[in-house]
Amino acid sequence: MNLTEQILSRLPGDTLGGLRKADNFWKALREGTLPLPTVFKESSEVLGTIDWDIVICGGTLGIFIGAALAKLGFKVALIERGILRGRDQEWNISRKELEVFLELGLLSESELETAIATQYNPARVSFLNGAEVWVRDILNIGVDPVFLLDTLKSKFLAAGGKLFENTSFESAVVHPDGVQVNVGLPNNSEILETDEQLNNPKSKISNLKSLKARLLIDAMGHFSPISQQARQGEKPSGVCLVVGSCAKGFPQNEAGDLLVSFTPIQNQCQYFWEAFPARDGRTTYLFTYMDADPNRPSLEFLFEEYLRLLPEYQGVDINQLEFQRALFGLFPSYRQSPVRIPVNRILPVGDSSGNQSPVSFGGFGAMVRHLKRLTQGIQEALENDALSQNALALLQPYQPNIAVTWLFQRAMSVGVEQKIDPNQINQLLGGVFEGMEKLGDNVLRPFLQDVVQFGGLSQTLLKTAVTKPGLVLPVIPQVGIPTLVDWMMHYINLGGYSALYRAAELSKPIVKSLPPLQKYYCDRLFDAWRYGSGGDY
Repeated sequence: MNLTEQILSRLPGDTLGGLRKADNFWKALREGTLPLPTVFKESSEVLGTIDWDIVICGGTLGIFIGAALAKLGFKVALIERGILRGRDQEWNISRKELEVFLELGLLSESELETAIATQYNPARVSFLNGAEVWVRDILNIGVDPVFLLDTLKSKFLAAGGKLFENTSFESAVVHPDGVQVNVGLPNNSEILETDEQLNNPKSKISNLKSLKARLLIDAMGHFSPISQQARQGEKPSGVCLVVGSCAKGFPQNEAGDLLVSFTPIQNQCQYFWEAFPARDGRTTYLFTYMDADPNRPSLEFLFEEYLRLLPEYQGVDINQLEFQRALFGLFPSYRQSPVRIPVNRILPVGDSSGNQSPVSFGGFGAMVRHLKRLTQGIQEALENDALSQNALALLQPYQPNIAVTWLFQRAMSVGVEQKIDPNQINQLLGGVFEGMEKLGDNVLRPFLQDVVQFGGLSQTLLKTAVTKPGLVLPVIPQVGIPTLVDWMMHYINLGGYSALYRAAELSKPIVKSLPPLQKYYCDRLFDAWRYGSGGDY
């Protein structure tokens, strides 16, 4: 029995079985043997009676957008395949990013303070070559998912939203006047309609088979069957594998790690680490970037590596640790993103859309960043009946500031058969971060929060090329000329979007006077330029 089996078998639930189930999925993804779902289609028949403005599939992050839209007066149904409850592990985010919950009226000041479970400062960025940078107030807030989701659920129900728990998405049929969402509902499923029912549900529905709405929002995550069908079996261009745990027994440490590497390349992977103080001890992660080649390692192998290196990373004997829970997952990313849904009336949001950076984990942070933009955009789309596939695609636009990060993903990973200096990635990142630190917070802080801006990126590239040319040249054969050419196009677009965003600010008074439908299209262009240039930071 290896160390992973020993530790995970002692945790509550079937944690080891969950890891191996995830590994089976990862193996099928690498080998291209995942079945291709067929879950949406079109019909020329008129649907007739429409019961809902919006049906949202996927409750964990769907409740965010659901609560915001219900508060605006829309009839919203939210379906969740299990019980809508937050995980025990905190979500880490920066304080300023949480202000959107206040702006949208989803949380009061006191509720927001209660949702914050942990805070820490400072945070470290450190590499094997000795480079070290310290920052404050970045990803230093740990949000309690249980309290946050319970509060949003209560607000959602109070605003008239309907929550269907233990209800699975089965398929969707898009009609000219609406979309029929077919669901699977076991006999013990419940529909929660009021806050009282949230605490003492009495309304049990066993004959529900479909919901009819004007718009279907897909919030089912990276492996949404809708997104999988739209991508037609496309393999991810990149994958981030993550393993970790929350444990007690570490030496007292109120600081965190955002990005740490203390080993050279091994097993054709560069290992990176994160660490945060948590309510139940200390959370530590090992993560690495790669492609989906069949020869890539399993999650269980990576977990064994995590346990092997954890004592060196945190300066602790593994036998002193009391593990509370294990964490593991895989986060795919696609160059062709966001995904395009080839039918009307279906909108992917969050990880389903693929609008996250290939060097981030997506999830909570990505949803929060776009929550206000999506809420306002969906409101305008429904008010103007702008629900065609082309109109909805504007709500998930191309963002060059995300597209340029593909070069970073490639520079932080190694091909299965590739031979490079074992210390190359550490040396490159160390040099880049030292340069950003000297350029100041306006360059460093946005980058650490997955916001790339043209000015900051240009300054960093110039400084690194001039002061450390020896670090830049080895990257060219590592990433390849086609990747560099592709990156250059997105870099030029990033500059263009930055200029367009500044110009658009001057034309806002004109746009406000346009007819509603024209205003919808102009607002979406402005949003694309703003978010695509990092102007939302």
